[in-house]
Amino acid sequence: MAFDFERTQRIAILGGGPGGYEAAFAGAQLGADVTLVESTGVGGSAVLTDVVPSKTLIATADAAQSIADAGELGVQFYAKGGDGKPLKPEVAINLLAINKRLLALAGQQSEDMRAQLIEAGVKIISGHGRLEGDEAIVVSTGPGGTEFDRVEADTIVVSVGASPRELPAAKPDGKRILTWKQLYDIDAVPEHLVVVGSGVTGAEFASAYMNLGAKVTLVSSRDQVLPGEDQDAAEVLENVFTRGGMTVLAKARAAKVENTGDRVTVTLSDGRVVEGSHCLMAVGSVANTSGIGLEAAGVQMTDAGNIRVNKVGRTSVPNVYAVGDCTTMMPLASVASMLGRTAVFHAMGDVAIPFDPHKIASNIFTSPEIATVGWTQPSVDDGSVHAEVYKLPLASNARAKMMGIRDGFVKLFAHEGSGTIVGGVIVAPKASELIYPISIAVERRLTVDQVARVFAAYPSLAGSITDAARALHHVDPRG
Repeated sequence: MAFDFERTQRIAILGGGPGGYEAAFAGAQLGADVTLVESTGVGGSAVLTDVVPSKTLIATADAAQSIADAGELGVQFYAKGGDGKPLKPEVAINLLAINKRLLALAGQQSEDMRAQLIEAGVKIISGHGRLEGDEAIVVSTGPGGTEFDRVEADTIVVSVGASPRELPAAKPDGKRILTWKQLYDIDAVPEHLVVVGSGVTGAEFASAYMNLGAKVTLVSSRDQVLPGEDQDAAEVLENVFTRGGMTVLAKARAAKVENTGDRVTVTLSDGRVVEGSHCLMAVGSVANTSGIGLEAAGVQMTDAGNIRVNKVGRTSVPNVYAVGDCTTMMPLASVASMLGRTAVFHAMGDVAIPFDPHKIASNIFTSPEIATVGWTQPSVDDGSVHAEVYKLPLASNARAKMMGIRDGFVKLFAHEGSGTIVGGVIVAPKASELIYPISIAVERRLTVDQVARVFAAYPSLAGSITDAARALHHVDPRG
Protein backbone atom coordinates (compact mmCIF):
# COMPACT_ATOMS: atom_id res chain seq x y z
CA MET A 1 0.00 0.00 0.00
CA ALA A 2 1.35 3.43 -0.91
CA PHE A 3 1.50 5.84 2.02
CA ASP A 4 0.60 9.50 1.63
CA PHE A 5 3.14 11.39 3.76
CA GLU A 6 0.91 14.48 3.69
CA ARG A 7 -1.55 12.62 5.92
CA THR A 8 -1.06 11.43 9.47
CA GLN A 9 -0.42 7.70 9.39
CA ARG A 10 -3.45 5.68 10.44
CA ILE A 11 -2.79 2.63 12.62
CA ALA A 12 -5.55 0.13 13.41
CA ILE A 13 -4.89 -2.42 16.14
CA LEU A 14 -6.95 -5.56 16.57
CA GLY A 15 -6.71 -6.75 20.16
CA GLY A 16 -5.81 -4.78 23.27
CA GLY A 17 -3.57 -7.20 25.15
CA PRO A 18 -0.04 -6.22 26.23
CA GLY A 19 1.17 -6.13 22.63
CA GLY A 20 -1.79 -4.19 21.29
CA TYR A 21 -1.70 -1.77 24.21
CA GLU A 22 2.01 -1.00 23.74
CA ALA A 23 1.58 -0.71 19.96
CA ALA A 24 -1.26 1.79 20.45
CA PHE A 25 0.70 3.81 22.99
CA ALA A 26 3.83 3.88 20.82
CA GLY A 27 1.83 4.97 17.77
CA ALA A 28 0.17 7.78 19.70
CA GLN A 29 3.52 8.95 21.05
CA LEU A 30 4.87 9.15 17.49
CA GLY A 31 1.88 11.19 16.32
CA ALA A 32 -0.14 8.55 14.46
CA ASP A 33 -3.92 8.39 14.27
CA VAL A 34 -4.46 5.21 16.32
CA THR A 35 -7.62 3.14 16.73
CA LEU A 36 -7.76 0.08 18.97
CA VAL A 37 -10.48 -2.54 18.49
CA GLU A 38 -10.96 -4.80 21.52
CA SER A 39 -13.80 -7.21 22.34
CA THR A 40 -13.24 -7.90 26.06
CA GLY A 41 -11.40 -4.93 27.54
CA VAL A 42 -8.05 -3.16 27.34
CA GLY A 43 -5.34 -5.51 28.55
CA GLY A 44 -7.06 -8.46 26.94
CA SER A 45 -6.99 -11.90 28.54
CA ALA A 46 -3.49 -11.27 29.91
CA VAL A 47 -4.86 -8.65 32.28
CA LEU A 48 -8.43 -9.85 32.77
CA THR A 49 -8.18 -13.65 32.96
CA ASP A 50 -4.55 -14.74 32.76
CA VAL A 51 -1.35 -13.01 33.87
CA VAL A 52 -2.67 -10.42 36.34
CA PRO A 53 -5.18 -12.63 38.20
CA SER A 54 -2.93 -15.70 38.20
CA LYS A 55 0.08 -13.81 39.56
CA THR A 56 -2.15 -12.15 42.16
CA LEU A 57 -3.31 -15.61 43.26
CA ILE A 58 0.31 -16.77 43.40
CA ALA A 59 1.34 -13.73 45.48
CA THR A 60 -1.47 -14.58 47.92
CA ALA A 61 -0.32 -18.21 48.09
CA ASP A 62 3.24 -17.03 48.77
CA ALA A 63 1.95 -14.91 51.64
CA ALA A 64 0.13 -17.91 53.10
CA GLN A 65 3.28 -20.01 52.81
CA SER A 66 5.35 -17.30 54.49
CA ILE A 67 2.99 -17.37 57.47
CA ALA A 68 3.17 -21.15 57.62
CA ASP A 69 6.99 -21.10 57.52
CA ALA A 70 7.41 -18.26 60.00
CA GLY A 71 7.90 -20.69 62.88
CA GLU A 72 11.28 -21.69 61.44
CA LEU A 73 12.41 -18.09 61.98
CA GLY A 74 11.20 -18.08 65.58
CA VAL A 75 7.95 -16.24 64.84
CA GLN A 76 5.17 -18.17 66.54
CA PHE A 77 1.41 -17.70 66.33
CA TYR A 78 -0.88 -18.77 69.12
CA ALA A 79 -4.15 -18.00 70.80
CA LYS A 80 -5.21 -18.65 74.37
CA GLY A 81 -7.89 -21.15 75.13
CA GLY A 82 -10.40 -20.90 77.93
CA ASP A 83 -7.92 -22.48 80.32
CA GLY A 84 -5.26 -19.91 79.40
CA LYS A 85 -3.12 -22.44 77.60
CA PRO A 86 -1.81 -21.63 74.10
CA LEU A 87 -3.61 -23.04 71.10
CA LYS A 88 -2.04 -23.61 67.70
CA PRO A 89 -4.02 -21.56 65.17
CA GLU A 90 -4.49 -22.56 61.57
CA VAL A 91 -4.03 -20.34 58.53
CA ALA A 92 -7.48 -19.96 56.96
CA ILE A 93 -7.79 -19.44 53.22
CA ASN A 94 -10.90 -17.58 52.02
CA LEU A 95 -10.72 -18.37 48.31
CA LEU A 96 -13.96 -16.53 47.59
CA ALA A 97 -12.45 -13.32 48.97
CA ILE A 98 -9.14 -13.97 47.19
CA ASN A 99 -10.84 -14.44 43.83
CA LYS A 100 -13.05 -11.40 44.35
CA ARG A 101 -9.98 -9.28 45.09
CA LEU A 102 -7.89 -10.54 42.18
CA LEU A 103 -10.68 -10.09 39.64
CA ALA A 104 -11.34 -6.59 40.94
CA LEU A 105 -7.63 -5.83 40.70
CA ALA A 106 -7.55 -7.13 37.13
CA GLY A 107 -10.56 -5.00 36.21
CA GLN A 108 -8.97 -1.91 37.75
CA GLN A 109 -5.73 -2.56 35.86
CA SER A 110 -7.72 -2.77 32.61
CA GLU A 111 -9.48 0.51 33.36
CA ASP A 112 -6.18 2.21 34.20
CA MET A 113 -4.70 1.06 30.88
CA ARG A 114 -7.79 2.23 29.02
CA ALA A 115 -7.55 5.66 30.65
CA GLN A 116 -3.88 5.95 29.72
CA LEU A 117 -4.62 5.19 26.07
CA ILE A 118 -7.48 7.68 25.92
CA GLU A 119 -5.29 10.33 27.49
CA ALA A 120 -2.65 9.60 24.84
CA GLY A 121 -5.25 10.18 22.10
CA VAL A 122 -6.04 6.60 21.12
CA LYS A 123 -9.58 5.89 19.91
CA ILE A 124 -10.97 2.70 21.45
CA ILE A 125 -13.82 0.72 19.87
CA SER A 126 -15.45 -2.13 21.81
CA GLY A 127 -16.43 -4.90 19.45
CA HIS A 128 -15.35 -7.92 17.45
CA GLY A 129 -12.91 -7.05 14.66
CA ARG A 130 -11.81 -8.78 11.47
CA LEU A 131 -9.50 -7.74 8.68
CA GLU A 132 -10.92 -6.53 5.39
CA GLY A 133 -7.93 -7.21 3.21
CA ASP A 134 -4.91 -5.19 4.33
CA GLU A 135 -6.70 -1.85 4.31
CA ALA A 136 -9.24 -1.91 7.14
CA ILE A 137 -10.67 -3.58 10.20
CA VAL A 138 -14.43 -4.15 10.18
CA VAL A 139 -16.05 -4.08 13.64
CA SER A 140 -19.16 -6.07 14.54
CA THR A 141 -21.13 -7.05 17.62
CA GLY A 142 -19.62 -10.53 17.47
CA PRO A 143 -18.58 -13.29 15.04
CA GLY A 144 -21.21 -13.10 12.29
CA GLY A 145 -22.93 -10.25 14.12
CA THR A 146 -24.06 -6.83 12.98
CA GLU A 147 -21.31 -4.65 11.55
CA PHE A 148 -21.28 -1.13 13.00
CA ASP A 149 -17.89 0.37 12.17
CA ARG A 150 -15.05 0.25 9.67
CA VAL A 151 -11.54 1.46 10.51
CA GLU A 152 -9.38 2.25 7.51
CA ALA A 153 -5.66 1.99 8.12
CA ASP A 154 -2.24 2.35 6.58
CA THR A 155 -0.83 -0.10 9.11
CA ILE A 156 -2.66 -2.92 10.86
CA VAL A 157 -1.37 -4.62 14.02
CA VAL A 158 -2.97 -7.94 15.02
CA SER A 159 -2.77 -8.76 18.73
CA VAL A 160 -5.59 -11.22 19.37
CA GLY A 161 -3.82 -13.51 21.85
CA ALA A 162 -4.61 -17.15 22.53
CA SER A 163 -7.07 -19.29 24.48
CA PRO A 164 -6.64 -22.47 26.55
CA ARG A 165 -6.35 -25.61 24.44
CA GLU A 166 -9.24 -28.03 24.98
CA LEU A 167 -9.02 -31.79 24.51
CA PRO A 168 -12.07 -33.72 23.23
CA ALA A 169 -11.76 -36.33 25.98
CA ALA A 170 -11.38 -33.73 28.72
CA LYS A 171 -13.85 -30.98 27.92
CA PRO A 172 -13.81 -28.19 30.52
CA ASP A 173 -17.20 -27.64 32.15
CA GLY A 174 -16.35 -24.70 34.42
CA LYS A 175 -17.34 -26.70 37.49
CA ARG A 176 -14.89 -29.53 38.11
CA ILE A 177 -12.93 -29.72 34.85
CA LEU A 178 -11.36 -26.30 34.49
CA THR A 179 -9.13 -24.19 32.29
CA TRP A 180 -6.93 -21.54 33.87
CA LYS A 181 -9.58 -18.95 32.96
CA GLN A 182 -12.23 -20.80 35.00
CA LEU A 183 -10.28 -21.30 38.22
CA TYR A 184 -11.47 -17.98 39.58
CA ASP A 185 -15.09 -19.15 39.64
CA ILE A 186 -14.59 -21.71 42.41
CA ASP A 187 -15.36 -20.48 45.91
CA ALA A 188 -13.23 -22.79 48.06
CA VAL A 189 -9.78 -24.31 47.89
CA PRO A 190 -10.11 -27.67 46.09
CA GLU A 191 -9.78 -30.63 48.41
CA HIS A 192 -7.68 -32.42 45.74
CA LEU A 193 -6.64 -30.63 42.55
CA VAL A 194 -5.36 -32.76 39.70
CA VAL A 195 -3.27 -30.65 37.32
CA VAL A 196 -2.82 -32.09 33.84
CA GLY A 197 0.26 -30.56 32.23
CA SER A 198 3.56 -29.71 33.90
CA GLY A 199 4.59 -26.78 31.73
CA VAL A 200 4.74 -23.22 33.03
CA THR A 201 0.98 -22.80 33.61
CA GLY A 202 0.53 -26.19 35.22
CA ALA A 203 3.56 -25.79 37.48
CA GLU A 204 2.54 -22.28 38.59
CA PHE A 205 -0.99 -23.28 39.59
CA ALA A 206 0.16 -26.55 41.16
CA SER A 207 2.62 -24.55 43.28
CA ALA A 208 0.03 -21.93 44.24
CA TYR A 209 -2.72 -24.35 45.26
CA MET A 210 -0.29 -26.53 47.19
CA ASN A 211 0.69 -23.44 49.19
CA LEU A 212 -2.99 -22.57 49.67
CA GLY A 213 -3.47 -25.95 51.33
CA ALA A 214 -4.90 -28.15 48.57
CA LYS A 215 -3.77 -31.69 47.96
CA VAL A 216 -2.23 -31.58 44.48
CA THR A 217 -1.41 -34.25 41.93
CA LEU A 218 0.59 -33.08 38.93
CA VAL A 219 0.37 -35.20 35.78
CA SER A 220 3.54 -34.73 33.73
CA SER A 221 4.03 -36.34 30.35
CA ARG A 222 7.81 -35.95 30.63
CA ASP A 223 10.54 -37.14 33.00
CA GLN A 224 10.22 -34.09 35.23
CA VAL A 225 8.26 -30.90 35.63
CA LEU A 226 8.91 -27.91 33.33
CA PRO A 227 10.18 -29.79 30.29
CA GLY A 228 12.29 -27.50 28.14
CA GLU A 229 13.39 -25.34 31.07
CA ASP A 230 16.76 -25.42 32.81
CA GLN A 231 17.10 -28.95 34.19
CA ASP A 232 18.83 -27.86 37.40
CA ALA A 233 16.02 -25.37 38.06
CA ALA A 234 13.32 -27.95 37.31
CA GLU A 235 14.99 -30.41 39.69
CA VAL A 236 14.97 -27.87 42.53
CA LEU A 237 11.30 -27.13 41.94
CA GLU A 238 10.32 -30.78 41.80
CA ASN A 239 12.10 -31.40 45.10
CA VAL A 240 10.17 -28.50 46.64
CA PHE A 241 6.93 -29.92 45.25
CA THR A 242 7.46 -33.41 46.63
CA ARG A 243 8.70 -32.07 49.99
CA GLY A 244 5.50 -30.03 50.21
CA GLY A 245 3.37 -33.13 49.74
CA MET A 246 2.58 -32.87 46.04
CA THR A 247 2.33 -36.09 44.02
CA VAL A 248 4.17 -35.78 40.71
CA LEU A 249 3.32 -38.46 38.16
CA ALA A 250 6.13 -38.53 35.59
CA LYS A 251 5.78 -39.95 32.07
CA ALA A 252 2.01 -39.97 32.48
CA ARG A 253 -0.56 -38.80 29.95
CA ALA A 254 -4.23 -38.09 30.61
CA ALA A 255 -6.38 -40.04 28.18
CA LYS A 256 -9.75 -38.99 29.61
CA VAL A 257 -11.14 -36.69 32.31
CA GLU A 258 -14.71 -37.11 33.60
CA ASN A 259 -16.90 -35.15 35.99
CA THR A 260 -18.68 -37.74 38.12
CA GLY A 261 -20.83 -35.25 40.01
CA ASP A 262 -18.93 -34.55 43.20
CA ARG A 263 -15.54 -35.77 41.94
CA VAL A 264 -13.40 -36.00 38.81
CA THR A 265 -11.64 -39.06 37.49
CA VAL A 266 -8.53 -38.72 35.37
CA THR A 267 -7.77 -41.85 33.38
CA LEU A 268 -4.14 -42.11 32.30
CA SER A 269 -3.00 -43.69 29.05
CA ASP A 270 -1.48 -46.61 30.98
CA GLY A 271 -4.83 -47.39 32.59
CA ARG A 272 -4.23 -45.84 36.00
CA VAL A 273 -7.04 -43.69 37.40
CA VAL A 274 -6.53 -40.61 39.57
CA GLU A 275 -9.48 -39.25 41.53
CA GLY A 276 -9.74 -35.66 42.71
CA SER A 277 -12.24 -32.98 43.55
CA HIS A 278 -11.22 -30.76 40.60
CA CYS A 279 -9.02 -30.99 37.53
CA LEU A 280 -7.10 -28.16 35.88
CA MET A 281 -6.31 -28.71 32.21
CA ALA A 282 -3.04 -26.92 31.44
CA VAL A 283 -2.20 -28.43 28.06
CA GLY A 284 -1.19 -25.37 26.08
CA SER A 285 -3.03 -22.72 24.13
CA VAL A 286 -4.49 -22.02 20.70
CA ALA A 287 -4.07 -18.72 18.85
CA ASN A 288 -7.30 -16.72 18.43
CA THR A 289 -6.75 -16.33 14.69
CA SER A 290 -9.71 -18.22 13.29
CA GLY A 291 -12.37 -16.24 11.43
CA ILE A 292 -10.74 -12.80 11.54
CA GLY A 293 -9.88 -12.50 7.84
CA LEU A 294 -6.18 -13.30 7.98
CA GLU A 295 -6.20 -15.89 5.21
CA ALA A 296 -8.15 -13.65 2.85
CA ALA A 297 -5.68 -10.84 3.52
CA GLY A 298 -2.81 -13.12 2.51
CA VAL A 299 -1.25 -13.41 5.97
CA GLN A 300 0.81 -16.60 6.29
CA MET A 301 0.23 -18.82 9.32
CA THR A 302 1.52 -22.09 10.71
CA ASP A 303 -0.56 -25.27 10.61
CA ALA A 304 -1.40 -24.62 14.28
CA GLY A 305 -2.86 -21.21 13.41
CA ASN A 306 -0.07 -18.95 14.66
CA ILE A 307 0.84 -15.94 12.53
CA ARG A 308 4.32 -16.04 11.02
CA VAL A 309 6.27 -12.87 11.78
CA ASN A 310 9.81 -11.64 11.33
CA LYS A 311 12.01 -10.02 13.99
CA VAL A 312 10.10 -6.73 13.89
CA GLY A 313 6.65 -8.33 13.96
CA ARG A 314 5.97 -7.95 10.24
CA THR A 315 3.83 -10.58 8.53
CA SER A 316 3.90 -11.74 4.92
CA VAL A 317 1.71 -8.72 4.10
CA PRO A 318 3.99 -5.62 4.28
CA ASN A 319 1.64 -3.29 6.14
CA VAL A 320 0.21 -5.94 8.49
CA TYR A 321 2.08 -6.69 11.71
CA ALA A 322 1.27 -9.19 14.45
CA VAL A 323 2.41 -9.43 18.08
CA GLY A 324 1.80 -11.56 21.14
CA ASP A 325 0.64 -15.12 21.71
CA CYS A 326 -1.11 -15.31 18.33
CA THR A 327 2.31 -15.27 16.58
CA THR A 328 5.29 -17.58 16.27
CA MET A 329 7.16 -15.56 18.92
CA MET A 330 7.66 -16.76 22.52
CA PRO A 331 4.29 -16.47 24.32
CA LEU A 332 5.20 -13.98 27.04
CA ALA A 333 3.47 -10.72 27.95
CA SER A 334 6.85 -8.97 28.03
CA VAL A 335 7.66 -10.23 24.53
CA ALA A 336 4.27 -9.07 23.26
CA SER A 337 4.83 -5.62 24.77
CA MET A 338 8.32 -5.22 23.34
CA LEU A 339 7.29 -6.48 19.89
CA GLY A 340 4.24 -4.19 19.92
CA ARG A 341 6.49 -1.17 20.29
CA THR A 342 9.04 -2.52 17.80
CA ALA A 343 6.36 -3.17 15.15
CA VAL A 344 5.03 0.39 15.34
CA PHE A 345 8.51 1.89 15.37
CA HIS A 346 9.29 -0.07 12.20
CA ALA A 347 6.01 0.82 10.52
CA MET A 348 6.56 4.52 11.20
CA GLY A 349 10.22 4.61 10.21
CA ASP A 350 11.55 5.07 13.72
CA VAL A 351 14.53 3.12 15.12
CA ALA A 352 13.41 -0.51 15.37
CA ILE A 353 15.88 -3.02 16.78
CA PRO A 354 15.14 -6.54 15.43
CA PHE A 355 14.12 -9.01 18.09
CA ASP A 356 16.86 -11.28 19.46
CA PRO A 357 15.43 -14.39 21.16
CA HIS A 358 18.70 -14.89 23.02
CA LYS A 359 18.13 -11.70 25.01
CA ILE A 360 14.63 -12.48 26.26
CA ALA A 361 14.18 -12.65 30.03
CA SER A 362 11.38 -14.84 31.33
CA ASN A 363 10.08 -15.92 34.72
CA ILE A 364 8.08 -18.83 36.08
CA PHE A 365 6.06 -17.73 39.11
CA THR A 366 6.31 -20.89 41.14
CA SER A 367 7.64 -20.91 44.71
CA PRO A 368 10.58 -20.47 44.40
CA GLU A 369 10.50 -18.52 41.14
CA ILE A 370 12.64 -19.48 38.15
CA ALA A 371 14.03 -16.69 35.98
CA THR A 372 16.12 -17.12 32.85
CA VAL A 373 17.73 -14.93 30.22
CA GLY A 374 19.91 -15.51 27.18
CA TRP A 375 21.52 -18.76 26.09
CA THR A 376 20.60 -21.94 27.95
CA GLN A 377 22.36 -24.99 29.41
CA PRO A 378 21.29 -27.26 26.51
CA SER A 379 22.79 -24.74 24.06
CA VAL A 380 26.06 -24.91 25.98
CA ASP A 381 25.94 -28.71 26.17
CA ASP A 382 25.35 -29.18 22.43
CA GLY A 383 28.01 -26.64 21.45
CA SER A 384 25.66 -24.01 20.04
CA VAL A 385 27.48 -21.50 22.24
CA HIS A 386 30.91 -21.97 23.82
CA ALA A 387 30.53 -20.83 27.40
CA GLU A 388 31.81 -21.50 30.87
CA VAL A 389 29.14 -22.25 33.46
CA TYR A 390 29.13 -21.50 37.16
CA LYS A 391 26.34 -22.33 39.58
CA LEU A 392 26.27 -20.81 43.07
CA PRO A 393 23.80 -22.28 45.59
CA LEU A 394 21.77 -19.66 47.47
CA ALA A 395 22.44 -21.58 50.68
CA SER A 396 25.87 -19.90 50.77
CA ASN A 397 24.34 -16.39 50.70
CA ALA A 398 24.12 -14.59 54.06
CA ARG A 399 20.80 -12.88 53.27
CA ALA A 400 19.29 -16.20 52.17
CA LYS A 401 20.26 -17.71 55.53
CA MET A 402 18.63 -14.81 57.35
CA MET A 403 15.42 -15.25 55.36
CA GLY A 404 15.30 -19.01 55.84
CA ILE A 405 15.78 -19.71 52.12
CA ARG A 406 17.13 -23.19 51.51
CA ASP A 407 16.31 -23.80 47.85
CA GLY A 408 17.74 -22.04 44.83
CA PHE A 409 20.84 -20.91 43.00
CA VAL A 410 22.38 -18.38 40.63
CA LYS A 411 23.87 -19.75 37.40
CA LEU A 412 25.85 -17.70 34.89
CA PHE A 413 27.01 -18.53 31.37
CA ALA A 414 30.10 -16.63 30.19
CA HIS A 415 31.68 -16.81 26.73
CA GLU A 416 34.91 -18.81 26.85
CA GLY A 417 36.85 -16.36 24.76
CA SER A 418 35.86 -12.98 26.15
CA GLY A 419 34.14 -13.63 29.46
CA THR A 420 31.04 -11.91 28.12
CA ILE A 421 27.89 -12.96 29.99
CA VAL A 422 25.58 -14.69 27.50
CA GLY A 423 22.94 -16.10 29.82
CA GLY A 424 21.81 -16.83 33.33
CA VAL A 425 19.35 -18.70 35.52
CA ILE A 426 18.11 -17.70 38.97
CA VAL A 427 16.01 -19.90 41.25
CA ALA A 428 14.96 -17.86 44.27
CA PRO A 429 12.12 -15.91 45.84
CA LYS A 430 11.48 -12.89 43.59
CA ALA A 431 13.83 -14.24 40.91
CA SER A 432 11.79 -12.07 38.51
CA GLU A 433 13.40 -9.03 40.16
CA LEU A 434 16.89 -10.51 40.49
CA ILE A 435 17.23 -11.45 36.81
CA TYR A 436 17.25 -7.81 35.67
CA PRO A 437 20.96 -7.10 36.21
CA ILE A 438 21.83 -10.26 34.29
CA SER A 439 19.46 -9.16 31.51
CA ILE A 440 21.32 -5.86 31.32
CA ALA A 441 24.63 -7.74 31.18
CA VAL A 442 23.38 -9.91 28.31
CA GLU A 443 21.88 -6.97 26.40
CA ARG A 444 24.95 -4.73 26.83
CA ARG A 445 27.48 -7.57 26.41
CA LEU A 446 29.11 -7.01 29.78
CA THR A 447 31.89 -9.32 30.95
CA VAL A 448 31.89 -11.21 34.23
CA ASP A 449 34.59 -8.88 35.54
CA GLN A 450 32.54 -5.80 34.70
CA VAL A 451 29.57 -7.25 36.57
CA ALA A 452 31.75 -8.34 39.49
CA ARG A 453 33.03 -4.77 39.86
CA VAL A 454 29.50 -3.42 40.41
CA PHE A 455 28.69 -2.93 44.10
CA ALA A 456 25.93 -5.09 45.56
CA ALA A 457 24.54 -4.26 48.98
CA TYR A 458 25.62 -6.59 51.77
CA PRO A 459 23.85 -8.67 52.74
CA SER A 460 21.60 -9.14 49.71
CA LEU A 461 20.45 -11.92 47.43
CA ALA A 462 21.81 -9.85 44.55
CA GLY A 463 25.25 -10.36 46.06
CA SER A 464 25.13 -13.93 44.75
CA ILE A 465 25.19 -12.52 41.21
CA THR A 466 28.44 -10.64 41.81
CA ASP A 467 29.84 -13.66 43.65
CA ALA A 468 29.05 -15.92 40.69
CA ALA A 469 30.57 -13.39 38.28
CA ARG A 470 33.70 -13.18 40.45
CA ALA A 471 34.04 -16.96 40.36
CA LEU A 472 34.19 -16.74 36.55
CA HIS A 473 37.00 -14.14 36.70
CA HIS A 474 38.25 -13.48 33.21
CA VAL A 475 40.75 -11.01 31.86
CA ASP A 476 38.70 -8.37 30.06
CA PRO A 477 40.47 -7.34 26.85
CA ARG A 478 38.55 -4.07 26.90
CA GLY A 479 39.96 -3.15 30.32
